[in-house]
Order: sequence, then structure tokens, then C-alpha cells
Amino acid sequence: MKHIAKKRFGQNFLTDQSVIASLVEAISPKADDLMVEIGPGLGALTKPLLKKLNHLHVVEIDRDIIAWMQKEYAPSNGKPGNITIHNADALKFDFTSLGNNLRVTGNLPYNISTPILFHLLDNVSSITDMHFMLQKEVVERMVAEPYTPAYGRLSVMLQYRLKMDYLITVPPEAFVPAPKVESAFVRCVPHANLPFVANDETMFAKVVLAAFGQRRKTLRNTLKGLLEDDGFTALNINSQLRAENLSVADFVAIANYLHKL
Repeated sequence: MKHIAKKRFGQNFLTDQSVIASLVEAISPKADDLMVEIGPGLGALTKPLLKKLNHLHVVEIDRDIIAWMQKEYAPSNGKPGNITIHNADALKFDFTSLGNNLRVTGNLPYNISTPILFHLLDNVSSITDMHFMLQKEVVERMVAEPYTPAYGRLSVMLQYRLKMDYLITVPPEAFVPAPKVESAFVRCVPHANLPFVANDETMFAKVVLAAFGQRRKTLRNTLKGLLEDDGFTALNINSQLRAENLSVADFVAIANYLHKL
């Protein structure tokens, strides 16, 4: 299919066959897996996945690609197709509607990758694992550790729910059109049991957002109105530290302290 990538959908189509093979190997699909691919595009991952899966769900917003897919993957010789195409916005799609033990993958549009990740957190109870191609900088932020420049709100919010592994770096020339940045493939697996449990997850999210809202300021300033000096003392947290110096466990401890007040 001759398709002009649409900038508004953040389309960059993966074409490097060696990279594609590496991604499929990392995903390690099994025939009976319940799997959904976000943004299947022109089938770089879709086609090799279909060779290994009994069935695949795909979520695609581009109607031109949908029309092509309906022809490309049409049932043949009286046999039903092994793909279900959902013409939907991934940011609004209810992934829990597909069932439990869901495996999610895709080359996410880089312009909305973070909102998609947060949306999937809302569906995480139904998800077994996720494998995504993302901008390398985003993956570095996802897996970053405290006391590093890449560590931020995204790191804390995702690490609270997920164990993540940076798998593969992918150069721009592996795509058409080539993005202006390097990409990376990441594996995200929901914690079977949360390492640190926030008694009020809304409060936890509020604390993390406030702390990183002005990341160069100290916690005493960014959390002013939420956590006062006696709270820092009770938690044995130095109020002169910055948000990037706190672990996920520290943020959970602050949220749980505030929840008790």
C-alpha cells in the first residue's frame, strides 16, 4: 500500500526487517495469547504476529489504513479472519472490554505516547504485559532511577505499577519516514503485588505532580500546603531535597502520611 504518513497521527512506519524480527522475539507471542496491537499501521508487526497468534486485536484511528487492512486481512477460502480491527482512538478505547490477561504492543505515536501510557494504567488490572516502541528519551525517563536527570513524574507513576525493562535501541533509519529522534523498545509488566501500596492513589498522584511541578525547587517549596515541616520530620525526609531525590517508596510514604491527616 502506498500511504503518505500523516503528521497529525504521528505516523512513522517501521520497515527494517531485522529490527522487526528482534521485536517479535522480545514479545514472544504464543498462539493462544490475547493480544492487542495499538497503531498497526502498514503491518510491520501485525503480519509476523498473525503468523504466531490464533487471533489478534488491533486499534487503529486512521480510516485510510482501516480500509486497507479490511482488504489486506480479509477472510479467504471461506475461512474466518484471525484479526479484529477496532477503528478507535487508543486514548479512549476500553482495553478491559477485550478480556483479562491481555498482552498489549505497538509502535505508539510519539506525540501522544505518554497519555496512552497513563490511559493503559487505568486498564492495568486486565493486562499481563506491554511491549512498546517509543521515543528513546521517553523510555529512558520510564526506567530512570532517583538522582538522575531523566527521573521524573513519568518514572514514579509508571514504576509504582510496572516493572520495566529497556530492551532495544532503534535508529531513525529503521522507519519511513525517519523520525528525528532515536527510538527504543520497552517491556512493561504490572506488579503482581505492589511493592509499596498507596492507601489513596489520588493523593499519591497529587503529591508526585506537585513535587515535580517545579523540579528545581526543594520539596519544602513544591509541597508547601501539602506537607509541612513536622511532616518531613515525622517521615525522616529532608525538606531541602528535590523531587528527583525521592524513591517511589518515599512518595508513597508521603501520600499515606497525608491520607491519615
